[in-house]
Amino acid sequence: MHTILFDLGNVLIEWDPRRLYRKLFDGDEASMEHFLATVCTPEWNLQMDAGKPFAEAVAELQALHPDRAELIAAWHLRWSETLGGAIEGSVEILAALRARGYRLYALTNWSAETFPVARERFEFLTWFEGIVVSGEVRMTKPDPDIFALALARFELTPSSTLFIDDSSANVATARRLGMHAVQFKDSSQLQAALNGFGLLD
Repeated sequence: MHTILFDLGNVLIEWDPRRLYRKLFDGDEASMEHFLATVCTPEWNLQMDAGKPFAEAVAELQALHPDRAELIAAWHLRWSETLGGAIEGSVEILAALRARGYRLYALTNWSAETFPVARERFEFLTWFEGIVVSGEVRMTKPDPDIFALALARFELTPSSTLFIDDSSANVATARRLGMHAVQFKDSSQLQAALNGFGLLD
């Protein structure tokens, strides 16, 4: 293997809407969790990851939940507060792979509107030879088509590529397409997995 294809969110970069909504719900965890499970859901967020404009998605959801209009608007207006820091152990692994000369690429479910925030904040994103952002190509993982697009765009051979993602569904798609794949749990587990492949031994 000579190519590593990374997911970004919660592999290299911490992201969790709870960072913002804990403030807005004054620490009321139960109410916050109910809101995130029934209003600003992962499925709704995936629409923006697939290229839907924030303004449109927010307006549609506000029409369904007018009593939650301000909280819904905050998802867009205060999105930067959902973004945490770098996952340092993973960035150290990325740096080690880079030093050894592996080809590094990324494939991420991320809105095209908010990805520039990450580009500005995290210098290590410049280490990748290329990044496919779902919101820019209007497809999301685990759709095999976005994996096929990344493989074609970067001229990758699946059998020579290792894919790293925190989602089991995404990992399963990568394996079906002939890639090696690791489901990310934490940096120590990833280090051990890469050692097992002989990449950082």
